[in-house]
Amino acid sequence: MDSKDKKVVIAMSGGVDSSLAARLLVDQGYDVMGVTMKLWGYIDTGGRPTHDSNCCSLDDINNAKAECASLGIPHYTLDMSAEFKEIVIQNFVSEYKAGRTPNPCIICNTEIKWHALLNKLDDLGVQYLATGHYARKVKHEASGKWVVGRAKDQVKDQSYVLWGIRPEELDRTLFPLGDLSKQEVREQAAKAGMRTAETPESMEICFVPDNDYRRFLSEQYPEVIETAPKGNFVNSRGEVIGEHQGIHNYTVGQRKGLGLATGERIFVNKIDVESNTVHVGSKEDAAATTFTVNSCNWLIPEDFIFDQKLAVQIRYNHEAKPAKLIRLSDEEVKVVFKIPENAITPGQSAVFFQGDAVVGGGIIKSV
Repeated sequence: MDSKDKKVVIAMSGGVDSSLAARLLVDQGYDVMGVTMKLWGYIDTGGRPTHDSNCCSLDDINNAKAECASLGIPHYTLDMSAEFKEIVIQNFVSEYKAGRTPNPCIICNTEIKWHALLNKLDDLGVQYLATGHYARKVKHEASGKWVVGRAKDQVKDQSYVLWGIRPEELDRTLFPLGDLSKQEVREQAAKAGMRTAETPESMEICFVPDNDYRRFLSEQYPEVIETAPKGNFVNSRGEVIGEHQGIHNYTVGQRKGLGLATGERIFVNKIDVESNTVHVGSKEDAAATTFTVNSCNWLIPEDFIFDQKLAVQIRYNHEAKPAKLIRLSDEEVKVVFKIPENAITPGQSAVFFQGDAVVGGGIIKSV
């Protein structure tokens, strides 16, 4: 694509990835503008004694501004905290309340970093949005449509969390880092003298920096805790073996923190909201081949998906496994694995791959 006269907004977190992505776009001749979204604050969500030491902090905003200044491009900060709270955090809370395990990063990417931000770019007359994600934008050979492809760096690959981008939004998306490894990104940033070259990785949920979602719920949404009734732990033989402290405290596949002395390794296998029961058992007891997925997004026409060879990935950093899709409705499908998988978790995402290409995805509804 000819970059001349192409206006691009690069979403900048203040880290090395988005900072180098901005530099690469400038070097390629794009008309670039940096934007940092202020989504929340530690003072609001807790979990860290110093409020300005990670994502969405003042340090990060200042890093992004400084990198833009060094490139001679404008930088703006957008306050999108209201949208973030309404869409991402409310979903996070309601999913745990319903006994499901959400992935807020996917909701944020889909609804904030793409959908809401692109709507704002329309007002600015900007055509393209770029990010520092490790992913590629590639043409799907059979359909000719743009899809999300796995990155060169298979360890850092983030294609799994990008399944929710709508096709018309992907048309307007650029991934400058798709053909680089993390090591190459840091090397190029250091060579260019970028202040973000050695910024540390951010691994936890951004608004739960201590990775303790129970603490977050109890402090920020105490009504969830106060109204959550206790219930029974039930083993694979249907026997009540203890009392749980509210279904929001548990996730499928969890082993630690159950408070059960059974003399054997047991895991949460299922959470039944209607009966307020947490089912536990061996790891093998949790294995399943069939589950349903709803809220599906398709990056290519469905004619190129159903009855085709597919692999389905059910967790981040998890290998996609061969599976068959059965259509249940426009937005809901049944997934059937060839080999049973452990801990298929309602609330998490199932992403559909053809080779290295994301062709669709959705939210795991039930197992």
